Amino acid sequence: MADPVLRSVHVHPVKALRALAQTEAEVRPWGLTHDRRWAVVDARGTVMTQRRHPRLALATAEPLPGGGLRLSAPGRAPLVVEVPAPAATLTVDIFDQAVETVPAGEAAAAWFSAFLEDDARLVHLDAPEHRRPVDPAYALPGETVSLADGYPLLVTSTASLDALNALIADGDHAHEGPLPMNRFRPNFVVDGTAPWAEDGWTRLAVGEVTFRVAKPCGRCVVTTTDQATAARGKEPLRTLGRHRRIGGKLVFGQNLVPEGTGTVRVGDPVKILD
Repeated sequence: MADPVLRSVHVHPVKALRALAQTEAEVRPWGLTHDRRWAVVDARGTVMTQRRHPRLALATAEPLPGGGLRLSAPGRAPLVVEVPAPAATLTVDIFDQAVETVPAGEAAAAWFSAFLEDDARLVHLDAPEHRRPVDPAYALPGETVSLADGYPLLVTSTASLDALNALIADGDHAHEGPLPMNRFRPNFVVDGTAPWAEDGWTRLAVGEVTFRVAKPCGRCVVTTTDQATAARGKEPLRTLGRHRRIGGKLVFGQNLVPEGTGTVRVGDPVKILD
């Protein structure tokens, strides 16, 4: 078997919107540059995700120089959003955790409200270095995260996806497979490992940057959402429930915390350190 390599890198400039592939990315303590520094919140200030709003998968946010965004979606004219100026923060709720953010303004709020047919506004995490700590049950002191679900990065492997798709093909919803990797919304996808090898990783290096494995990633209904159409099915949760139930969670991939900073590039070697 060939040595593991980084096959692809993905960022999600606005949480829950379409993923963007990149040839390289800068690793910061809280995650990748341009990854989940923005989110959409409802009228109560709760972060909106594909769990309840699968239509978010159809919208795209492209990062612009200076940190702004260009928003696009079916049926909506594109909108350029600049990083909001320092202002009074808005407290938002992300999985029962209160986080201070800065609202992006009325134009972005109107754009998302019309697209989702619900009251919505766009917010920006202006200071990820101290706004939101990683879950203390799995964190070291001082570790922080952007507006990702809970950890700075997520890694998956092509071998594990192939193994999962083989299991789906043998099941009663075989017509839903094979599933693409974008169902799992990773930051890093690794080639050249054995299926499920990531279950045993505790530290790894991608190019010049090392990472600590915080915990396996428990999967939710988002993985059943076709990222191209927003339609939902039964897989992969049905198959994960039968074959990948670990610690009460349906597991695919591993959550990572950077141990340093630097640039990672597609094709970089991936070394399993522990």
